[in-house]
Amino acid sequence: MDVTLTLLGTGTSHGVPCIACGCEVCSSGDPRNQRFRCSALLQYEGYSVVIDTATEFRLQALRAGMTTLDAVLFTHSHADHISGLDDVRSFSERQGEAIPCYGCEECLGDIRRRFDYIFTETQLGGGKPRLELIPTEGPFDLHGLRVLPVPVLHGRLPVLGFRFGPAAYVTDCNQISSDSMELLKGLDLLVLDALRWRSHPTHFNVEQALEVVEQLRPGRVYFTHVTHDLDHAATNAALPEGVELAYDGLRLQFEV
Repeated sequence: MDVTLTLLGTGTSHGVPCIACGCEVCSSGDPRNQRFRCSALLQYEGYSVVIDTATEFRLQALRAGMTTLDAVLFTHSHADHISGLDDVRSFSERQGEAIPCYGCEECLGDIRRRFDYIFTETQLGGGKPRLELIPTEGPFDLHGLRVLPVPVLHGRLPVLGFRFGPAAYVTDCNQISSDSMELLKGLDLLVLDALRWRSHPTHFNVEQALEVVEQLRPGRVYFTHVTHDLDHAATNAALPEGVELAYDGLRLQFEV
């Protein structure tokens, strides 16, 4: 099965450019330095699955030319990863059915609380998405694609990465347990959190992310959830072979 992973957004919670910032990256003319909040799109066998509904989800979906949505995988419930959830209604309305949404119990509970209007009876008019919240309890099949949740830590917050055969998407983390490292062995493609050069209490910095890469030795690595501290071209020039900064719209292909 051929799978395409499109990175819809690769920026940190502020996005890049940041509001009221005139730094070199925020004012750069390089489009690879313009970063929506983090999310990704999996496409295979006619199916479309989104990882997180980022703040700019509507713009991301339009830019990617999405016409259908078959499921959403949630890594965690921070605002930059779920704030675009209401725009899923465009797909549930057109498709006439609820969109399955997968995540851990805590994440789905947060979504139910923060988007309570979706799950309560309200007056007619003012459309809202139809969602089916499905807790992840280990590996599961999604229209023929085996999805392996990979638990990681974002500070003290449990977050899910996801593995699909030889590829994995692991954002918003600064700790990966030995058990989860085992789940990530033998990868051809890894998309991994690498916020900036400086250290951070809840994200890998570039040096820490490279230590993970050295342990796992995947074939291809792309760093995501990137701040305005990292200029795309300059950072890539400093990274080892096989490791690059991701950018919005990057399309990666793999086979399962």
